[in-house]
Amino acid sequence: MDEGFFLLFATVSVATALTMVLARNPVHSALALMACFLNISAIFVLLEAPLLAVIQIFVYVGAIMVLFVFVIMMIDVREAVLQRFLPGGNLPALVLLVLLGVEMLVLVLWSDRFSVMEPVAMSGGDDVRQLGTALFAEYLLPFETASVILLAALVGAIMLARKEQG
Repeated sequence: MDEGFFLLFATVSVATALTMVLARNPVHSALALMACFLNISAIFVLLEAPLLAVIQIFVYVGAIMVLFVFVIMMIDVREAVLQRFLPGGNLPALVLLVLLGVEMLVLVLWSDRFSVMEPVAMSGGDDVRQLGTALFAEYLLPFETASVILLAALVGAIMLARKEQG
């Protein structure tokens, strides 16, 4: 039963990822990306990693997607769409996509890593406490640096999207 749900969520996440890449409307691409993130979160639940599932939803679906939608709304979408799709530029990308897909399929079919294995037993609810302690004690500087970089990216996106005064 778990294998069926895994295959369902994996198939839907690949389909939504392709929709994200192939959609001509940036808002549709953002919504497809959000659906892909939600399916990946469901896969984390199936893998018995609820912390990663919740982080996936809060960070990616909640924060990053809101940022993407705001940037899409602030930029003139019609002008960006005309610049994004150049005539004749889709064929090399499609050939590369097919080659990478065939390579991935060959590697998955020939690999022994995807054989049936028993799940590793988890130690209990203490993992979240250990992760929080490590994140805010040992890795506080990189965590805060990442926060400042994300804030600078947000301010930069707002400044780039702002119309010139005058």
